[in-house]
Amino acid sequence: MFSVLQNVAIDCADAYELARFWSGVTGRPLHPEDRPGARETQVMLAEGPVLYFNQVPEAKTTKNRLHLCLRPETSRDQEVERLVGLGATFVADHRNPDGSGWAVLADPEGNEFCVLRSDSDRAGSTS
Repeated sequence: MFSVLQNVAIDCADAYELARFWSGVTGRPLHPEDRPGARETQVMLAEGPVLYFNQVPEAKTTKNRLHLCLRPETSRDQEVERLVGLGATFVADHRNPDGSGWAVLADPEGNEFCVLRSDSDRAGSTS
């Protein structure tokens, strides 16, 4: 016996708006029944679990214990610029001179996530 991962749940203050941000990040649509003001929303990922946004009354107060890591189709640095343009905040730079490493960003409600090197970034590097 085993369990199947159904969704990744993200507590937030505005479920619909945060889901719209993540829809832009992933290029995937919201659930067709989601509307502004909804207390629960979903981003329908192409494969695997959905991103589930649940509106809660309390604000985020500490660092995430679980976070998403993104591997972009473009270069890592281009994706960081695109995500900042969508409303993400740059949090920490863990990129190394040899091209390895990652960048830490936060979504509009402060949830941290990482942007890893793309496959093309990794193919162009020996590390």
